[in-house]
Amino acid sequence: MKTSTIASSIAVAAGSAHAQQSAYGQCGGINWKGETTCLQGWTCNLYNPYYAQCIQATGTAPLATGTAPLVTGTAPAGYNTTSYTWPTSNSLVTVTRTSTVSAASLYETSAVSSAAYSSAETSVLSTAATYSTAATMISSSFSSTVASSSSAASSNATGKVTYAGINISGFDFGCSTDGTCTVSGITDPGTNGIDQIKHFVTDDGLNAFRLPVGWQYLVNSELGGDLDATNFAAYDKLVQGCLDAGAEMCIIDIHNYARWNGNIIGQGGPTNAQFSDLWSQLAAKYANSTNVVFGLMNEPHDVPSIGEWSATTQAAVTAIRQAGATSNTILIPGNDWTHAEEFPTNSGPYLLNVTNLDGSTDNLIFDVHQYLDSDGSGTSTSCATNNVDIFSTLGDWLRTNKRQAILTETGGGATDSSCLTDLCQQFNEVNKYSDVFMGWLGWAAGAFATSYALSETPTQSGSAWTDQELVTQCVVGMFKGRTDEANRHQ
Repeated sequence: MKTSTIASSIAVAAGSAHAQQSAYGQCGGINWKGETTCLQGWTCNLYNPYYAQCIQATGTAPLATGTAPLVTGTAPAGYNTTSYTWPTSNSLVTVTRTSTVSAASLYETSAVSSAAYSSAETSVLSTAATYSTAATMISSSFSSTVASSSSAASSNATGKVTYAGINISGFDFGCSTDGTCTVSGITDPGTNGIDQIKHFVTDDGLNAFRLPVGWQYLVNSELGGDLDATNFAAYDKLVQGCLDAGAEMCIIDIHNYARWNGNIIGQGGPTNAQFSDLWSQLAAKYANSTNVVFGLMNEPHDVPSIGEWSATTQAAVTAIRQAGATSNTILIPGNDWTHAEEFPTNSGPYLLNVTNLDGSTDNLIFDVHQYLDSDGSGTSTSCATNNVDIFSTLGDWLRTNKRQAILTETGGGATDSSCLTDLCQQFNEVNKYSDVFMGWLGWAAGAFATSYALSETPTQSGSAWTDQELVTQCVVGMFKGRTDEANRHQ
């Protein structure tokens, strides 16, 4: 984020004698060895035992401290000049400014009031005498941060994603990564699955649920066939239960890895027309339910031609819109298991060209996955990374291209301390890009037993539910915690 660069330059100019954590940076938690003091005007808020974060304090920002000689710096001109007096604990510093603070956010992370100034034509600041290059630094910080700050401000990130939730699995059981799905292998999450959703919505405040299902199950293993009445009715009961629970997003996910029985769609396997026909039928069923979201395909991988995969997704989008589902959100996955890490350079440039019937990209959202174990496969209960660099890179790419994505699979060991730290940090980074990331969904609950390695299935005792610790601390905590828990700790 640009704010960390801005804040650090201001902190030095104000004479800070020790390192401080940047805005929205981690400042504490079990095993944390970094900075524990936040920028002036920010406070270290504990969200859970494994994660504390610098958030804006309420009330009046503290006065800056220290006395030093006055130095002069020069920065861009071009606005009406007025003066502002900035009080410090031992001196007064007069700033002649050239802006009426249209970019107040530039200084909202410092000890300086956000009403102080945005950029100065001629500035007189107090800075520590020990900083012999302070005048140069002040001047350069003004000229270099104004443009980058305005770019960051234009992102419209709120610091909190819109959606968060859980995958409710079972109808995907029996599906392998080669696209083979054994119909008899499914486990209907049933009433328990719907009750889990109700708990997540009512007790936890989650609002998005992904409902994986095998293609073969929906058509009873008849490629190109109609939706099987019995099988679809069972699956639709879960979809309707999701909607009735008050979820804002119920995602239909075809869990076939871009394949049918080992053969890739549009590249030697099922034709684009057969794949599109499936989606045309589903779209007709849910065209009047805009909270139903169409997840075109789970984790395409080892697809030889991403250009041809782009054509496959375009065919499905066209079929959905022609079936009358003109307002439903559609999730578009990339190659390489739709990893967020690969998206900006591999799949993304091709999938940018997928459009609606009118050429727009409204409600066409990129679908990404990212796990935190050493190989990113989601097969280990321990975590090795927080993926911060991956999501900042993808977030910047999305901003550049004016598009959005949603993280529909991620997770780790339910009680592993490394995952409790890393997953919360990952979600914190995603929150920073809330203008381009719609949200996240953890993997997985539903028909999974609570003993499953990556289980997010809650335990029920009578009418009470107990969540897995990873769900409480990170999936829920980093979604609700940015408002609810922050208010409690202030």
